[in-house]
Amino acid sequence: MLRSVIVDDEENSLSALQQKLLQHCPQVKIVGAFTQPAQAIEAIDQLKPDMVFLDIEMPGINGFTVLQQLQYKNFELVFVTAYDHYAIKAIRFSALDYLVKPVDIDELCSAVERAELKKHNNDNNERLELLLDHLSNPRRDFKHMVIPSQDSIRFIKIDDIIYLEARMNYTHIYMKSGEKYVASRTIKEYEDLLSPATFIRIHNSYIINKDYLQKYERGEGGQVIMNNGVRLDVSKRKKSDFLKAIGY
Repeated sequence: MLRSVIVDDEENSLSALQQKLLQHCPQVKIVGAFTQPAQAIEAIDQLKPDMVFLDIEMPGINGFTVLQQLQYKNFELVFVTAYDHYAIKAIRFSALDYLVKPVDIDELCSAVERAELKKHNNDNNERLELLLDHLSNPRRDFKHMVIPSQDSIRFIKIDDIIYLEARMNYTHIYMKSGEKYVASRTIKEYEDLLSPATFIRIHNSYIINKDYLQKYERGEGGQVIMNNGVRLDVSKRKKSDFLKAIGY
């Protein structure tokens, strides 16, 4: 059972989310619902919930300010927003969930299921601190990223990624240390997250960090050789964009 708190300054939105949770997510027990952020902060610190649904856009104290003022942060967090918020990228880099209003039932159920899987990871505080650090960076030039897998969360330095490889709905991430991490995200999600100035999609299966590109061998599509010795195919369709990205 996920003991949960909902924070939303709009009574209609709060009630709608409550109803959807009651009807479709029996594993959620709502222990508090608040329209006043200040009351929510006090209640979360006292109730110590497993999960918090937090509206981003609230007058006076927005969702991020609520996070900053909390003492207790060891909960699964799902942001709720009325539009494509400027902070969504920071939220995704921190492996946190978000829902866009009106909340889709399937997306809500998926967020709850992910929270159940991560309930005992004990890394919520670190992910929230990483998010707040990202939000304090006005250039949105993020240095670290959270890699979610089925049974763990790992914090990595983005500059240390050599390349990423698609494997079904998972992504294998190869690091300069020689380590490999398996992330429960698609490669398309990482293509959207990572800076195209550094990370180049060369194939349906590969994204490379051009800072680790050692050599390109010409061909119909050609091949790249990374500085760890790995050879990767460049698809014919991606060849032109790849050459442009490396300055040819």
